[in-house]
Amino acid sequence: MKYERRSERVLTHRAFAVRLLKHLATGALIVLGSLACGMAGYMYFEGLSAIDAFLNAAMLLGGMGPVNDPVEPMGKLFAGLYALYAGLVFLVVAGIVLAPIAHRVLHHFHAVDDDSRPTV
Repeated sequence: MKYERRSERVLTHRAFAVRLLKHLATGALIVLGSLACGMAGYMYFEGLSAIDAFLNAAMLLGGMGPVNDPVEPMGKLFAGLYALYAGLVFLVVAGIVLAPIAHRVLHHFHAVDDDSRPTV
């Protein structure tokens, strides 16, 4: 995604809203993909039903921790690795969603005004 440079004008509110929606959609896709992978892992390694696998994966992605304690050794390994992955997903998605907001704020402070440009 291309961001405007310091010498370019700040985006209009409409263009900023579109950019923000694209970032939100990207974050949502990452979360949904992560949720699907977590559900598949819990169903495969622990033999949980789809709804129980969803609950465990969603709770881990939300930072709350699993509901069902893993029983199988491979299930325990999966749950531990998925918990580490879920923590990273939280940070990545937060960065993706907050990037346009942070860029807009910084761009407001550093944008060059048309009146202050040197004439050559």
